[in-house]
Amino acid sequence: MNKSNGYIYNFYKSEKTMKKISITCLVAVSLFAGTVKAQSLQDGVNDMYAERFKSAIATFEKLLAANPNNIEATYWLGQTYLEKNDVASAKALYEKALLASANAPLVIVGMGQVELEENKISEAKQRFEAAITMTKGKKGNDPVILNAVGRAITEVYTQKDKKGDINYAIEKLEEAAQRDPKNASIFLNLGNAYRKGKPGEAGGLAFQNYQRATELNSKFAVPHYRTAMLFNGQRNWDLFQKHMEAAIEADPKFAPAYYELYYFKLYRQDYNNAQYYAQKFIENSDPDPQNEYLAAQTHWVKKEFDEAIAGAKNIIAKAGKDTKAPTYKLIADAYVQKKDTVAAKEYIDLYFANLKSGDEVQANDYKLKADIYSTIPGQEEVVLQAYQEGVAADTVLANKIDLLKQGAAFFNKQKKYDLESKLYDMLIEIKPTKTINEWFSAGYANYRNTNYERSYEIFTLVADSFPDQIYGWEWKFRNAQIIDTVAKDSIALPAAEALIKFTNNDTVTYAQQITQASYFLAMYYNEAGDQAKAVEYLKLMKSATTDPARKESIQKNIDALSANLKSSTNPSGTGAKNAGAGK
Repeated sequence: MNKSNGYIYNFYKSEKTMKKISITCLVAVSLFAGTVKAQSLQDGVNDMYAERFKSAIATFEKLLAANPNNIEATYWLGQTYLEKNDVASAKALYEKALLASANAPLVIVGMGQVELEENKISEAKQRFEAAITMTKGKKGNDPVILNAVGRAITEVYTQKDKKGDINYAIEKLEEAAQRDPKNASIFLNLGNAYRKGKPGEAGGLAFQNYQRATELNSKFAVPHYRTAMLFNGQRNWDLFQKHMEAAIEADPKFAPAYYELYYFKLYRQDYNNAQYYAQKFIENSDPDPQNEYLAAQTHWVKKEFDEAIAGAKNIIAKAGKDTKAPTYKLIADAYVQKKDTVAAKEYIDLYFANLKSGDEVQANDYKLKADIYSTIPGQEEVVLQAYQEGVAADTVLANKIDLLKQGAAFFNKQKKYDLESKLYDMLIEIKPTKTINEWFSAGYANYRNTNYERSYEIFTLVADSFPDQIYGWEWKFRNAQIIDTVAKDSIALPAAEALIKFTNNDTVTYAQQITQASYFLAMYYNEAGDQAKAVEYLKLMKSATTDPARKESIQKNIDALSANLKSSTNPSGTGAKNAGAGK
């Protein structure tokens, strides 16, 4: 994958308007089979899996109209609201149900999940413990409730927010798996919990549990999908495609798989197959003007920016306030690529204003905002904040580093060294192993920002970490000379002497540094009354100088100081302490 294609891929993936699938059926599929009513409930659950939320809500509401005390329908309706990021509706539903029946453990767990979303961690934990205790039987805890508790935490938990105890979720799901080892949904949830609890580390455990889920239920599309997304994170495209196609084979109406394959083909510029998967996604999704987004995005990829903008604006005209945030971002980016950042500003602002909880925001989104605002005079602080927020949003270290370097390069070009230094300081803080170039850039940015103490600190680290390189020794001295203007012997003197010691390795290459340090030392010792030492450093300075006129000037000062030395040893001489060292 080349670098430019990598950016395109990231842009595609950040456009996803659907929350990644981690839904699971808390009650085994077999429990729903056999009656028309049960099958209808399963239809609703399947629709929720496939993110046909309108259809799922209609099904659950129909079941509740027939039987307001249908706890399973109540629970799944609330879960559907939560999948839509409509926490308020889920909360109202569960509160009403608990008023009617306080002894509904599934609803209690659902309410605990709402409280996790509201960051009421202690209250949620109490709900979960109450539901588990309420349903405990002679053989142990109820696996259905254990599964519900584990899923509730896993659904809400992210590495950024860390709402809830993911290890507690894993513990309850492992217990549920022991109690009901043939329930595919438990293994799906357990795979999700491992994946979220230790991203980048527990992929093997997640994979094993997803595979177990598919073995138990070959028609369960979600674990195939989740397995494919594991390989997506590893950039293993063959296995990604294999498992995504397996999800479709398991459930030909599973819309999220078509959505992913659309992007997969679009990235490869296989526009015919991309269009095929886009159409299959539309056919298997709820009717929604936002589905036209895929067509607008295809225009964007093909650099047909006018068509992309027109298509996206048509979505806004139809969807109004329900327009999803990525639609605005596509317009903003299209305008940027048309070199119209004035028009782009409105839409990047609308993008960030319309983000919903659970929307996937990537570092490049903030980079786009920074690019737009960087063309507006006086908006440097907004640009800085965009870079900082982009670093915070991205979970991939390499992306954070790239973004910081891009931002630093921008401020360097603008000669905004105070802002450049802030980004380099962030880079130094987050990157475990720094190159000498990165250290130097950070130190030099602080030097040009006149933050000499910080620059001195950085170049001291450079000298310690790269003792065979000149940069740390030279710039440590440069900063020390500025900082140590009064006593001159606390840091400037040892820094100058250390630089001279380093240059002994190659007096030709480092002639300039010898001149700088020896001049300082000659002046220092002359003012301190040690004229012999001053002459010693003037001679060193002269040896590093190739300009005849400067050599002559330095020699005059050597002669003057030497005469003073002779005079001071003669009792009848008057001496002249402060003959200048010359430069």
